[in-house]
Amino acid sequence: MTDTAWIDLALVSARPQAMGALLRYFRSLDLAEEAFQEACIRALKNWPRTGPPRDPAAWLIFVGRNSGIDRVRRQSRETALPPEELLSDLGDRESELADRLDGAHYRDDILRLLFVCSNPALPATQQIALALRIVSGLSVRQIARAFLVGEAAMEQRITRAKARVAAAGIPFETPDAADRAERLAAVATMIYLVFNEGYSAMNGPEGVSADLCDEAIRLSRLLLRLFPAEPEIMGLAALLLLQHSRARARFDAAGAVVLLEDQDRQLWNRPMITEALAMIDKAMRHRRPGPYQIQAAIAALHARASRPEETDWEEIDLLYQALERLQPSPVVTLNRAVAVSKREGPEAALAMIEPLGERLSGYFYYHGLRGGLLKRLGLACEARKAFNQAIALATNAAEAAYIRTQLDHLAAAPMPEPSFSSDCPGARQASAISSAGRTSP
Repeated sequence: MTDTAWIDLALVSARPQAMGALLRYFRSLDLAEEAFQEACIRALKNWPRTGPPRDPAAWLIFVGRNSGIDRVRRQSRETALPPEELLSDLGDRESELADRLDGAHYRDDILRLLFVCSNPALPATQQIALALRIVSGLSVRQIARAFLVGEAAMEQRITRAKARVAAAGIPFETPDAADRAERLAAVATMIYLVFNEGYSAMNGPEGVSADLCDEAIRLSRLLLRLFPAEPEIMGLAALLLLQHSRARARFDAAGAVVLLEDQDRQLWNRPMITEALAMIDKAMRHRRPGPYQIQAAIAALHARASRPEETDWEEIDLLYQALERLQPSPVVTLNRAVAVSKREGPEAALAMIEPLGERLSGYFYYHGLRGGLLKRLGLACEARKAFNQAIALATNAAEAAYIRTQLDHLAAAPMPEPSFSSDCPGARQASAISSAGRTSP
């Protein structure tokens, strides 16, 4: 066999199972990763000649364990031996290494691996970086590009994350039922963060950011295979599929953002949408609603509308109200305000988001939505201020470019004040009154 593409696919697919098993055995992220890499090198050498093994994951686990044991033995020659009483009771560990892992082991190993990467002792960025490196096998260069940082900085971040995991002393036993529920929620959050990292950083449907979205979807499918009866995991997978199904329509030829209502729906990935709709319908039948299911249901209403004007904004508003009760957040209220603006107009939506200003002062989408609502109300000067704040907070070029088009529209429209005024007459008056009433320190 000369075509090795199938080998790459097999190695990627087997990585979570193999890494999870090797981590359980060696209890060291570094050693497990080194053992897996050695097994991959041997696979690239042997598989083109011998063909694929019946169970690639088991092959990689067996070879990786032997490689890791050899490494430990080499290191042990350079260190003092433990006391004799510890050596005499080890038993035949070699035969245990050769045992084939069954499905239950795979399930626990992968869950453990994902949970280790989702350790709450780590900052969210380190959780994502560690998961992308250990679970998904992305290179440090790929992860650094996704986070828009240098390779050296990302290498340090991953190294610190591994050190914190080691210092935390996370138990490697099979989690019980209570721990499973807790860990499953943490793992789902990690996968959601991986997707958001790619979705928010994306400047177009190609590149590393899109790869992160694809990887998050792959992990959600993997998690769903491990927990096929969990409606929230169905909701998570459906949500990611629905969001990513619009990737080709999210940007125009120049790379500028295209709003949902202006997107060419012929570009949406219909097979992905069909899969997600079936998944969310199945989840809802469990009658155990959760945040991911509700968000997926909202995305499903958009997907089911063949034209923007067919969108059921009343139902979307009701779903956001349910999400507010279940998971109160100013960002949820901000999103609900979009539905309110469609139903009741921009003035009602603006009144809803104004109290969020302090908590969302550093959030790009708050200022972008506020600017759009002010623009619709004809308050061009205030809208310009909001758009300028949004540009200052944009996380990528596409977001900034979209806001600049809104500013261009404002500049082209007739306005009573100078087009390039840096602030509004009302704001200047308020500032003057405030200064006059201020006492000297």
